[in-house]
Amino acid sequence: MSATHEVLNQVPPLVDYDAADQQPILEALQRAGAHDALDELHEVGRLAGGATAQRWGDLAEAHPPILHTHDRYGHRIDEVEYDPAYHQLMTTAVEMGLHGAPWADPNPNAHLIRAAKMAVWGQVDAGHGCPISMTYAVVPALRHNPELAAQYEPLLTARAYDPALAPPLTKTGLIAGMSMTEKQGGSDVRAGTTRAVPQSDGSYLLTGHKWFTSAPMSDLFLVLAQAPGGLSCFLLPRILPDGTRNRMHLQRLKDKLGNHSNASSEVEYDEAVAWLVGEEGRGVPTIIEMVNMTRLDCTIGTATGMRVGTAQAAHHATHRSAFGAHLVDQPLMRNVLADLAVESEASTTVAMWLAALTDRAAAGDEQAATLRRIALAVSKYFVCKRGPIHAAEALECLGGNGYVEDSRMPRLYREAPLLSVWEGSGNVAALDTLRAMAKQPETLQAFFDELDASLGADARLDAAVGRLKGAFGDVGTLQHRARRVVGDMAVALQGSLLVRFGHPAVADAFCASRLAGDWGSVFGTLPDGVDTAAIIARATPKAGS
Repeated sequence: MSATHEVLNQVPPLVDYDAADQQPILEALQRAGAHDALDELHEVGRLAGGATAQRWGDLAEAHPPILHTHDRYGHRIDEVEYDPAYHQLMTTAVEMGLHGAPWADPNPNAHLIRAAKMAVWGQVDAGHGCPISMTYAVVPALRHNPELAAQYEPLLTARAYDPALAPPLTKTGLIAGMSMTEKQGGSDVRAGTTRAVPQSDGSYLLTGHKWFTSAPMSDLFLVLAQAPGGLSCFLLPRILPDGTRNRMHLQRLKDKLGNHSNASSEVEYDEAVAWLVGEEGRGVPTIIEMVNMTRLDCTIGTATGMRVGTAQAAHHATHRSAFGAHLVDQPLMRNVLADLAVESEASTTVAMWLAALTDRAAAGDEQAATLRRIALAVSKYFVCKRGPIHAAEALECLGGNGYVEDSRMPRLYREAPLLSVWEGSGNVAALDTLRAMAKQPETLQAFFDELDASLGADARLDAAVGRLKGAFGDVGTLQHRARRVVGDMAVALQGSLLVRFGHPAVADAFCASRLAGDWGSVFGTLPDGVDTAAIIARATPKAGS
């Protein structure tokens, strides 16, 4: 067919660039003195920004997992088949140490370095990040049973991905999952009816169902079940030590909005063998160790999505012209891009700060552990609630081009709500903040002490912190006001971190809009006087020029 027109004014693909060239991440590592991690991070960034890894993500998304309940002869096998690209993603993530590796790493910044790499690599595919995150999170919970931890922790931290169905202790590396929610309870895990019957050899037999178990081909799972002493936490292997399959039957895979590369299943346990982790009746306090770590990854993951959306929008606007000028040079688009970038930087900054706080808490710093307890719940609630609206606005910056699958923006949009739902939806996370304050009043004081570290640096921040402190006066209405109060806590924390550690233009725009109220109800409503040029320059990928 002959050409009917010349293709002009199209944006080059954002590919073959260093995805680690993100100032909030690099600055967080530099503040912590983790200079030795920068070379490795940039290696991750070049891989994540390259065509090969992007293709892995596309293939894993386009070819979702397939459940095989039985083999050709009618034997129950309960296996999930993945596209080879998924296994390549998993292999790469494990070799990078994004799973349990930090728990065996003596580097004082191990969790921060892992978070930085997770934030950069996560843009390739979100689905495989689920089992990677759960494997990271299982280690501190498993330590409630030192004997089990001694057996399995070395394999959970090993940088070897071994997808074979085999007894866990015969493998070179392990992947872990979590099985908590049931049909009748959802987030109310105490409503679970799965039963655990103790056996003479110290094991338990679990019978019941789980409504949402992601990554069901994992080697090990932490499962909640009702033991004689109450709701308890158990370690359940897919394959038993004798090589037989545990009685964990996959009923179906969920047909989800997004996260397509990750298998999420409904499971029936029929006298499945498991071992107690922690004490009987202490299931929730035991597994909350795992939940807290996955909440950290929810925050990191949402911040990653925001950075990707901002980068795609800024890249598009840099190369696309309309009405006689490049989009990036038009004042209203500059307002939108800068506003998206401010939100992204605030979320990334708090995510990296939480990871650094985890390093301190893991090293035995009780004050850091106390602060992290409340700051995790606050940030998980707010950052993850902001993800979907940020993704929608970033997509719109590409116009119709952003609405088609080839742009990958619809995938970003579909992923955004998941991290707000996962590990406690908005109300659960907000109420968990209040619960933390009620059970450990010192957490609120630790939070205010952290905010007071920026006292006097910005009058708008000082005023916002003052209003926030006054919001706790009427305890009787606090639950009704939980979303507003916890959201205000999150914004004050982000503002404090940006004022102390962020770029002056970003901090000023954040304080003027989010704290002083000179802001509209949508992105792109920053006030006059904001240094949009400096903000956009930090967010624009150095590629395709």
